[in-house]
Amino acid sequence: MLRKALTASLVTVLTLGAASACSSNSGSSSGSSGSGGTPTVKLMVGGIDKQIYLPYQLAQNLGFYKKYGVDVVLSTETDGGTGAEDAMASGQVDMAGAWYNHTIDFQTKGKAVEDVVQLSGAPGEREMCATKSGVHSAADFKGKTLGVTDLGSGTDTLTQFLAAKKNVRTSQFTRIGVGAGATAVAALQNGKAACVMTTQPTVTAMEKKGVGYSAVDVATVKGAQAATGGAWPAAGVIARTDWVNSHKDAVQRVVNALVATMHWINTHSAADIADKLPQSFVQNQLVTKADYIAALTQDKGQFLPDGIMPAGGPKNVLATEELVGHATSSVNLGTTFTNDFAVKANKTEGFTTTTTPAGSNG
Repeated sequence: MLRKALTASLVTVLTLGAASACSSNSGSSSGSSGSGGTPTVKLMVGGIDKQIYLPYQLAQNLGFYKKYGVDVVLSTETDGGTGAEDAMASGQVDMAGAWYNHTIDFQTKGKAVEDVVQLSGAPGEREMCATKSGVHSAADFKGKTLGVTDLGSGTDTLTQFLAAKKNVRTSQFTRIGVGAGATAVAALQNGKAACVMTTQPTVTAMEKKGVGYSAVDVATVKGAQAATGGAWPAAGVIARTDWVNSHKDAVQRVVNALVATMHWINTHSAADIADKLPQSFVQNQLVTKADYIAALTQDKGQFLPDGIMPAGGPKNVLATEELVGHATSSVNLGTTFTNDFAVKANKTEGFTTTTTPAGSNG
């Protein structure tokens, strides 16, 4: 999964927020279904300032969590800290803003975790390669050092998958963790890695500095389909199945807010979205606000308009995990996600759904 914040100030603010959040008990009684109070839900995001993860903060800034009657305490992963999905699995937080593929990973380890609302139909990533790398597709990975967010992360899995699709074995290249933002830019600039898989706005920063170009596009649904063979659902909200089952009212409220946010994204421009995000997200040492808006305009197509898990998406992600040796076909995809909450959210609010939903078998 993607990790690392882009700015020190953002990390400081969000770490303080996370510390405050951790002072209360996970899954407070007010979050229980039918409690009658306003549920409090702790949600950690795998890099809250990244464009692929913008819906979580946007929902807060639009007032949608409040509108739908839930108090969502947001926090983010930090360098060297616990990953959002691991924090969720261990009970440090209730939900994680993370990639869908983690639900498959957890199942292979005997842990029941499910995706309750799907925000993207593509990873939102690009394989950014140094100008003199000579890499133009994953077929050129052989003999190269490739940067991923962290070893074992979603970008790591995806990098190995793209290579395998071009018959390049993992043993034929080297993978290193380079984080995101400034550290990822430096990895290309200093020759530490030939290519880095990263997301916006880091992509734009690399292009602007002239240190890298996009060799493989898995940022948009169209790009993901071309590179992986189908929809590749990434960013969503995942939670422990036992917690979901005991906090259905709280889950529904969170999903209601995020589904409303996805419809808002679908009907507004990149500039409108940027105006509703914290300034530190859209304007920092890496990018200007104009850069951020241009990048979001380019890759906005990754976001699903209705929170529905797309048909074929889970099967495609499982195929990725199988090819790199992280899972087998014995995985029960039907327990890794549910569309029930998103379907109800769309129906309750009268939203039109356009995504063809995945069935119980993915």
